Amino acid sequence: MKQAAKLPQDNSDRRDKYAIDVAHLTKSFGGRTVVNNVSIQVKRGEIYGFLGPNGSGKTTTMRLICGLLTPDRGSGTCLGYDIHDSAAIKPHLGYMTQHFSLYGDLSVKENLAFVAGIYGIANPRRKVHDTLHRLGLEKRADQRASTLSGGWKQRLALASCLLHEPELLLLDEPTAGVDPQARREFWNHIHELAQDGITVLVSTHYMDEAERCHELAFISKGHILDHGTLDDVLARANLSSYTVSGKGLDALAKKLEGQEGIALVTRFGNALHISGTDRQKLDRAIKPFQNRPEQKWQRTQPTLEDVFIQLMDKKT
Repeated sequence: MKQAAKLPQDNSDRRDKYAIDVAHLTKSFGGRTVVNNVSIQVKRGEIYGFLGPNGSGKTTTMRLICGLLTPDRGSGTCLGYDIHDSAAIKPHLGYMTQHFSLYGDLSVKENLAFVAGIYGIANPRRKVHDTLHRLGLEKRADQRASTLSGGWKQRLALASCLLHEPELLLLDEPTAGVDPQARREFWNHIHELAQDGITVLVSTHYMDEAERCHELAFISKGHILDHGTLDDVLARANLSSYTVSGKGLDALAKKLEGQEGIALVTRFGNALHISGTDRQKLDRAIKPFQNRPEQKWQRTQPTLEDVFIQLMDKKT
């Protein structure tokens, strides 16, 4: 089968730089707009994260970007191909869905051999062996997939996405329901892949995972509320923050909420985070409460979660 041609070579420097370069993507289902006027650029070899609540449009946005869905409006390129040319993009794409979709009755090695056959990979036995080694799956090669823990299932799913050596990985909430250690190990693999030049698009609702992305986008109701590096996003939020620990925090939170100068009052374990966009107004608002002996106040840096909550509050 003849491979579809890439776009003409004008703007070739731009296509070499960006794995993804799309503008004004919009998609509706049944009269409801799920993605609204989304424009994104993703550099090659970067990990780009989509952060948002369930139903915010993360998955649909990622599928539009990669040519797996056709937008109602908008245009752009994925790996140098027009996003409307899905047949050209798919051979270069590895897609890991939220739910484990391999065969539970087959062993780890048999699953990978099956996927290698689908892709028509040359020397499949060698490729499966190398992929088992790359993902640390050698000792579990003969184990049935249904008996794997959640973390090992995700690692197997990732291995199956890498067999055909894709240029772009699409990871849809890949660590949902996985224990913290397995999540850390999984993300270590993702960073190794990025270092090898693979571009990664990943959706998540875990703040610590979003912080591990080179760039990220906040999505709510199909809109991108903000995007950029972590430092850029934190700087644009323009939040000043305090952390309060001690006794009586629930009562304190009720008194602080709604005070002029206080944008956020959020409970985090045994502490409160209080934030505002005007430092002077924030300091005036909290001053009457700062001398209580049962509570300790400390100025802190705003967190990504503070920014996320602020953006979601603005949108709603």
